Amino acid sequence: MKKTIGLILIFLLPVLIVYLLFFEPEYKPTKLELLKQSMQQKKKPSVDHSKFAELNKKFERPQDVTKTCISCHNKRDIEVMATSHWRWLIDEYMEGRGIISLGKRNAINNHCISIGGSEGSCNRCHIGYGYDSKNFDFTKAENIDCLSCHDNSGLYEKEKEAAGYPKSNLDFTKIAQSVGRPKMDNCGYCHFNGGGGNNSKHGDLEEALYTANREVDVHLARDGANFECVDCHKAENHNIKGRLYTVASMNRNRLLCEDCHSDAPHSESIINEHTTKVACQTCHIPTYAKVNQTKTFWDWSKAGKLKDGKPYKIDNEQGNDIYLSEKGEIRWESNLTPEYVWFKGTATHYLFGDTIKQVPVKLNEFNASYYDMNSKIYPVKIMRTIQPYDPVYNRLVSPKLWDKEDGKGAFWKDFDWAKAIDTGMKYANLEWSGKYGFVETEMYWLLNHMVSPKEHSLKCVDCHTRNDSRLKTINDVYLPGRDRNIWIDNIGIALILAVVFGVVAHGGTRIIYLRKKKNHKGDK
Repeated sequence: MKKTIGLILIFLLPVLIVYLLFFEPEYKPTKLELLKQSMQQKKKPSVDHSKFAELNKKFERPQDVTKTCISCHNKRDIEVMATSHWRWLIDEYMEGRGIISLGKRNAINNHCISIGGSEGSCNRCHIGYGYDSKNFDFTKAENIDCLSCHDNSGLYEKEKEAAGYPKSNLDFTKIAQSVGRPKMDNCGYCHFNGGGGNNSKHGDLEEALYTANREVDVHLARDGANFECVDCHKAENHNIKGRLYTVASMNRNRLLCEDCHSDAPHSESIINEHTTKVACQTCHIPTYAKVNQTKTFWDWSKAGKLKDGKPYKIDNEQGNDIYLSEKGEIRWESNLTPEYVWFKGTATHYLFGDTIKQVPVKLNEFNASYYDMNSKIYPVKIMRTIQPYDPVYNRLVSPKLWDKEDGKGAFWKDFDWAKAIDTGMKYANLEWSGKYGFVETEMYWLLNHMVSPKEHSLKCVDCHTRNDSRLKTINDVYLPGRDRNIWIDNIGIALILAVVFGVVAHGGTRIIYLRKKKNHKGDK
């Protein structure tokens, strides 16, 4: 028998060697490997705009640049004017409301509250020129700011408090000749600095990403994947992929980790099984605001204090304002542990005129729970604010905050809440009782950036522990290691005891049987 097996092995061995040498299946790279290969081949511009005669002239106004862009890139203006970047509204379906228009123009937030009446200052980050009031003409194509996204010279800059117009001393000809694919500084100019300074709003989007290393963000790091924003946030007809759920409600046009990494990226099946209910970001963004501080709390009720009749401010050691007469008390923090919530891609929002139903007021609330098959646990930054409201109508108010001149009702000029609220509510065509107070609000910011290297991601014990589990606020699911349930615990203990008893009983029976067998042989 052994001789036969040996002969079979001797025959099969050369067959196996020949198969491995000549019939090895063709290697197919993974989706992630293909992505890395494509990213290594950095896109080079196929057009030199400096050679176009149309761009070799002096541009007196930025609108003249836009007209020239449209003369070649015809109908692109129509695409841009249909986007939320231009409209600052998007048509969405929201549960309990039906189809609505949602965006910066009608949603209340808990940073600078709303743009109403303050457009000249807030709209510095709008991709247009002259958006200084609610009467702005959104159909006028020449006011599209093509350069804010496509300037590659690094020279383009918007003027402060100029309703989206650029600085007047810029060389528009040189800038227009340098246009190309958007770079990180095009996107970061607004998205890193919105809401009052670097990293103020998001917590995971800030200027440190320009020079980030792998520990800060593996995707954007110059020694990592070296991505630009548009490598992931691709655009089709100027509609950029990705949703900001402070001003979005529907599960569409989302950007997911699985788009590149698949839903089973790990070698261990037990970890892949987690992806059915745990988002990639939950484990791979263990901290945020890794370099510079982000705002976490804002108390508008403390605003308005003056020294010698003049506004003042106090900065912390990092140079961030912790008190301003215009804004009140602000708390900044860094290296923060995220909070965690269920999310399935849909949300509800507090809009102008809504009645307050709960305190803290949730300005954007995610529609999700463990029992929804599409829900996953996501990391978030929760911005907490104390902001003005109408205690009679029981709703948040939209005060006018900014104006170039004193005496126009702007709080940042006149420091009079009653006047600012009255002016702002009239501007929004909403009734105000004449009384105001302050109420707590919360706003959820999903964390998608500052992804850590895998060696710095969360470990099992970070969640599966009774001592300060990362998921201590996720209460509608039984989490092994974190939770105790008398029935589950007793069943588990019973099963363990049954196994132990079974092993002991089986072992004891074997010993008794062998002894009897031995004694039986001895008797013979």
